[in-house]
Amino acid sequence: MKFLIPKQMSEWKKLIREEGFKSFIKKKGWKVLLWIVIFYTIRDGILYLLFPYLIYKGVF
Repeated sequence: MKFLIPKQMSEWKKLIREEGFKSFIKKKGWKVLLWIVIFYTIRDGILYLLFPYLIYKGVF
């Protein structure tokens, strides 16, 4: 499932592991946190809502 995670987010995860969450927020700002929440909301919406619906309707 690594193909679902952008390279930028992998770098951010590494930064959080090395320096901590507070340091990450100070360096990158709240916009990055908002971007992460939006990204995962869209991705999970497609995976857990759209695909099952299309399978139910017989598209797949």
